[in-house]
Amino acid sequence: MSSKLSILGLLFILFFAACNKDEDLTLELDAKLDFSTDSVLFDTVFTSIGSSSRRLKISNPNGQAINLNNIKLSGGNSSAFSLNINGQPVAETNDIKINGNDSINVFVKVNINPTTESLPFIVQDSILFYFNGKKQSIPLVAYGQNANFVTNTTITENTIWNSKLPYIIYNSLTVAENATLIINPGSKILFHGNSTLSVKGTLKVNGSKTDSVLFASDRLEKLYQNETGQWNGIHLYPESKNSTINYAIIKNATAGITLDGRSTTTKPKLLLTNSVIKNMEVVGFLGYETELIAFNNLFFNCGQYLLYGAGGGTYNLKQNTFAGYNDNKFARKTASVYLSDYISDTQSSNLNLVLINNIVYGKLLDEFLIDKKSASTSLTSTLKNNLFKTTNYSYNNNGNILNTDPHFISSEKYIFKLEKNSIVNNKGQNLSSDAYFGDFLNKDLKNNSRLFPSELGCYENN
Repeated sequence: MSSKLSILGLLFILFFAACNKDEDLTLELDAKLDFSTDSVLFDTVFTSIGSSSRRLKISNPNGQAINLNNIKLSGGNSSAFSLNINGQPVAETNDIKINGNDSINVFVKVNINPTTESLPFIVQDSILFYFNGKKQSIPLVAYGQNANFVTNTTITENTIWNSKLPYIIYNSLTVAENATLIINPGSKILFHGNSTLSVKGTLKVNGSKTDSVLFASDRLEKLYQNETGQWNGIHLYPESKNSTINYAIIKNATAGITLDGRSTTTKPKLLLTNSVIKNMEVVGFLGYETELIAFNNLFFNCGQYLLYGAGGGTYNLKQNTFAGYNDNKFARKTASVYLSDYISDTQSSNLNLVLINNIVYGKLLDEFLIDKKSASTSLTSTLKNNLFKTTNYSYNNNGNILNTDPHFISSEKYIFKLEKNSIVNNKGQNLSSDAYFGDFLNKDLKNNSRLFPSELGCYENN
């Protein structure tokens, strides 16, 4: 019995000592706190939208507890910043205790009011920490950006957008039938979560080598820069016509471009040139019995397909790079480029293909697949001077190269320029007689002159 009492007594003493240690405070003037960063920086934050949270970790490296007599924003209630401490949104709080060798988290957000500025502007404040008769501070810095906010809007007349301010799309933007939206070089079209650009008229994206047009999420923080599925994508409906996209970056959506139906005019349904389509949840380009002309484009990091064309149609693809490499989020089992005459038993049509000087390569054995299913349709294909990753050796003719690594500079870092020893150097067919040579095919994606025999894909090595 006495031994049991002794053990209980010892446990009581240890428990009391631990509690007493938890309560002990140091009042030493040289006691310090450690911060996980010396400042809290927010990338571009659009006015009226607000930011995601940033975490500031405050650690007490001392053997005894420190009592933070006061934590507050220097700007008080008028600050653009807000704090969340111990689950409570506050501008100021008192008596926060941090035990020795322990820490707390402070979460910071910013919401910036609109101004008349067209260029990004700086918004600043600081968090002040008072303890043991002294003060420490952590600067807060955000870059604010005004924008044009577009909510559930239908464009019914010809409209021009410029690069003066970004456009933020909420829910939907529709280009009505017989209306044209022209987007000038350097414009930024940014989409709030699950928003869509629907085109029933005409879309003209007029980017340039030095000022491409950006279609992306409105979350510009580094955390979101490669995140897929942040908005729905661009959908060109059957009634749309004569659309062009030149020098655009389209990223971080579910389906980058959806093109529905064939051309109803003598011009292409969509002419897609000199553009980068990347970081898509499902597919980079999705076509339903449609007509696509595509030159000098780069597709990569899409969840299932880089290009998926079903129900037949006409595809003229030259000097494109389809790089079937994904981040670890995707366990892709589908070909990067899939083309078929078939959607369902009641939806199929003839499939006409011209593929010249492209690269279709990636991690899977079959990255290129033509899938003819219907007995009632025809397949016409011209496949010349491409590099294909495929198990279909019937493509091993007409200058095509099968299953040979093109030697991208770094597929892991998504750098798809070619090494100097690439097998696809100087393997391209001469396209100087092509109807689009003078406008597009005489230069590569970087606006370098294309010398024949050219490299395959969207980049020249000259």
